[in-house]
This record gives sequence, C-alpha cells and structure tokens, in this order.
Amino acid sequence: MKSKQITKKIVAGKFKGKTLKLPSKTTTRSSKSIVLESFFNTIGFEIIDSIFVEVFSGSGSVGLEALSRGAKKVIFMEKDRDALSVLKENIAQTEPKMCEVFSGDSFSNIHAVLKQLKKNSDEAYFYIDPPFSVREGMEDIYDKMIDMIASLDKENVKLIIIEHMSGLELPHAINSFEMVKTRKFGNTTLTYFQVE
Repeated sequence: MKSKQITKKIVAGKFKGKTLKLPSKTTTRSSKSIVLESFFNTIGFEIIDSIFVEVFSGSGSVGLEALSRGAKKVIFMEKDRDALSVLKENIAQTEPKMCEVFSGDSFSNIHAVLKQLKKNSDEAYFYIDPPFSVREGMEDIYDKMIDMIASLDKENVKLIIIEHMSGLELPHAINSFEMVKTRKFGNTTLTYFQVE
C-alpha cells in the first residue's frame, strides 16, 4: 500500500494556499505551523525585499513562506536526496528564478553562500533548523551548528533564527551574535540571535 503524501499549505502572501509536499518523516522534520506563525509574526514586514537563507531546508516550507511574504531571494540548503527532489518540486510551484538551491552538506556549503553574500555586500536572514540530535549520527549536530554560526560574518547577517529541541541550552553569545529572544512551543524552541 502506497503511503499517503504528506503536505502543508503556504499560509500567507502571494502564494497563499499553494500546497507543498513534505519529504518522508524519517529523513526530515517539518516545522510546526504554530512555530512558523510565531516566527513570521515576529519578523513581520522586515522580510520584504530581503534575502532569506534556509539552512537544512527539507521541503523548503519556511523559505517558500518567506518568498510568498515578499523576500526578494531565498537560498535553500539541503543534503538529503529525497528532500531535495521534494524541495525542487515545491520551488517549481512558486518563483524558481528567485530561489537558489545548494545541495549537499550545509556545513560545507555555508562558505559558498557567505562568499556570494559578501561579493554583493548583502545581509540575510538565516533560518537554521538542524535535525534533532536524538537522531542517529546527529549527536554532534548542535556543536557543528554553533561553529557554523561563529563563522558567519556580522556584515552579512540581519538575524539568525534557530529552531531546536527545547531541552538544548544555547550560549548567550556566539562570536559577534547575541541571543535576543527565545520562544518555546512544547518540544520545539525558536531562539533569535542578532549582531551585538
């Protein structure tokens, strides 16, 4: 028996109501609607005409929501092959020319993304939603994520948003970035970092 395709809809903006496919739950974890609603309420209209980077994109639902709400460009980063094919299908329903996909390991690809931002003197929102560390082989994912954030250049960062397990204690400062806000939603927490 073929399992039913899981989907979610874009909530607001010019692509409101478009149905996005979600990859298999065994490889990725979709951001909860309540979490995304809170996030987009927090950044409001700031996102219009901005660049949005979704690290560990999965289906791309966060980045495509940002695109729908007026971001001028969205950069997606994803390693999993199944998730990548779903991500590309989802992008095809919106505005592919405003999207760029970096396939492969996000910890390696972040350097290419930063190089591109630097070249154009651009600032971006970074939405970082790594696989939870309880997954096999992911035990050091948060340490690697903190190192990655520390490598970001403050000139290219508007805001860093981390979606993570609620039990995780993040440092109050990571290099030039300072924790400014945290919101808990059951097992999931959003933590915001800005340039100090």
